[in-house]
Amino acid sequence: MATVLVASDAPSVRRQLVSVLAGPDTEVVEATSGPAVVATALESPPDLVIVDMQMGNMGGMAVCLELRLDESYLDVPHIPVLMLLDRRPDVFLARRSGAEGWLVKPLDPLRLRRATRALLDGGTFHDDSYQPVPVLVGQGPQLEPAATTSGS
Repeated sequence: MATVLVASDAPSVRRQLVSVLAGPDTEVVEATSGPAVVATALESPPDLVIVDMQMGNMGGMAVCLELRLDESYLDVPHIPVLMLLDRRPDVFLARRSGAEGWLVKPLDPLRLRRATRALLDGGTFHDDSYQPVPVLVGQGPQLEPAATTSGS
């Protein structure tokens, strides 16, 4: 059974995470602040931490950096971190903090499950849904020709 620690100071975000992730093979533990995440990780390291970027006085970036620092001191094993971002520019901060993955809000249950599974399996997840669709100048959309039917 995997243990996932979800952290946000917004009850609605925590409820959404728990409702999507909790199940027979996943135990979800909640934290409401960055210091609570670090304390929980030191006491009983989870398999994954999902942390909100904007949270009180110790947000997602600070939590991730603190976990990486504790890991370097051998206080905790490596714990993958999935960061929940509010806007596109936060991707830079997620990368700099050492997070293995990130999702840009609003959260989509399918992307959340896919990201969680990827990180629990030892991989990474970099949400690209925030990226704009490229438009080639001078070219319209490529439409497929309409299907034709022949009458008998």
